[in-house]
Amino acid sequence: MDTSLITTSTSLEGYKIVKHLGVVRGITVRSRSALGNIAGGFQSLFGGRLSIYVELCERTREEAYQLLVQHASAIGANAIINMRYDANEVM
Repeated sequence: MDTSLITTSTSLEGYKIVKHLGVVRGITVRSRSALGNIAGGFQSLFGGRLSIYVELCERTREEAYQLLVQHASAIGANAIINMRYDANEVM
């Protein structure tokens, strides 16, 4: 799949949608190790950017994106329209 044909917009300028193949998704769940959570706890004591959690979120987002592209390719899609990211905290 050409990743330039993935958009958060409701349309893709210059292209006509001729067939809707349904919803595609990329979902993943990740957690830090106990040591990572301790390190994050220490970072939070001093305030500012929590780099250990930022890195986790970035890796998780990239993994979800790749799963989304794989799912779309598997059903024969050549574009993804109106893509969205969502994140939840599960405790």
